[in-house]
Amino acid sequence: MHNFIINDFEGPLDLLLHLIKTSKMDIYDISIEEITKQYLEFIKRMKEMNLDIASEYLVMASELIEMKSRLLLPTSKNEEDDDYEEDPKEKLINRLLEYKKYKDMVDTFKVLEEERKEIFTKEPINLSEYKENKVSNDGEITLEDLINALNGFLKRKEEEKPRETKITKRELSVTQRTTQIRDILIKKKKVSFFDLFEIRTKEYVVVTFLSILEMAKHGEITITQDDNFNNIVISREEGIKNE
Repeated sequence: MHNFIINDFEGPLDLLLHLIKTSKMDIYDISIEEITKQYLEFIKRMKEMNLDIASEYLVMASELIEMKSRLLLPTSKNEEDDDYEEDPKEKLINRLLEYKKYKDMVDTFKVLEEERKEIFTKEPINLSEYKENKVSNDGEITLEDLINALNGFLKRKEEEKPRETKITKRELSVTQRTTQIRDILIKKKKVSFFDLFEIRTKEYVVVTFLSILEMAKHGEITITQDDNFNNIVISREEGIKNE
């Protein structure tokens, strides 16, 4: 316990739960005398370290001292007194249980938050601007053809090798991917549509596909296919200046 300081706790109830846990007490049957002793010793050490102690911790200290004092005093019962007064110890236990319940919920949410960070999401993209027009200059390949071909390709590759599921923090923009594809076409002149999807994370597939559509839209490339069962080929349009 000596490794902890007051700033490590979110309040007096948090400190009490810590003391109960380290003392291996049953939260339903805590020793008020022992827990008060440990609590006051902790507060005393914090004062000796010249650490500021919030008033709520001091209020709890006074409540514990009062509870301890009442337990030490002889009790007297007035049979004619029907007014019920909640046992201070029982009241404290209920407060601790309620706090523990919310604390456990917060811990659960933190775990879910960390798991959520491993999931990549992307806002839906409106592709209607491409739908009315043919993707290639000669009208041989439509957007629907490309989407169907890509879906079939990814499905086949998924059966061959597990897709990458670890999400990295590296981001790739459409502009960056377009530049990469442009460099490939300068060197090779022609490239298979499917060869451009060598990495099959969702982010990479989406960015690559959008880059191809943008290049086709601006007349930088031609996309052709001899028939429905042949490979789709992307060619660089002649006369396009390097950017």
